[in-house]
Amino acid sequence: MEARAPVRVAAGDVSIRRELRDGDRDGMVALHQRIYPDGYGVAQSFVDDVAAALDGIIERGWPDRPGDGVWIVERDGELTGCLALSDEGGGEGRVRFFLLSPELRGRGLGRRMVDELMEVARQAGYRRLTLATFDELNVAARLYRSHGFRVVREDRGPRWGREQFNYQHYELEL
Repeated sequence: MEARAPVRVAAGDVSIRRELRDGDRDGMVALHQRIYPDGYGVAQSFVDDVAAALDGIIERGWPDRPGDGVWIVERDGELTGCLALSDEGGGEGRVRFFLLSPELRGRGLGRRMVDELMEVARQAGYRRLTLATFDELNVAARLYRSHGFRVVREDRGPRWGREQFNYQHYELEL
């Protein structure tokens, strides 16, 4: 996909790149560490699960296989957002690690990344996309639903150090 010009946001240039570079794995984990424990009251085990999932798909060759995708948001050289698409086999892709630093939210960057992900998924010939999230991420959920995703299952109960958690599984048939 062609490179686009940096997006001007507040006090710095924000760019979205489509390649994984050295240090990005750690930057993605660190971004989750900065936002989720304090912002959503989850334990370190949440961040550990993010790191393990990232390691798992990287070991499979992500993001360099056909149908894979990565979107890395940088602001003044710092990783401030991410999104991933991984090929899960059998015509299924998985949307993962969608996160933007709070100061960048509400500016259309998330929509732009998800729009591009949808384009990549269709071009790759996926028959279905899946993702997992939790119900407190309302803005992301609205964005997913605007693309046709629907909740197919919810798991309620303790998770990641919280007594009550509503973990949602979304799917989209393409």
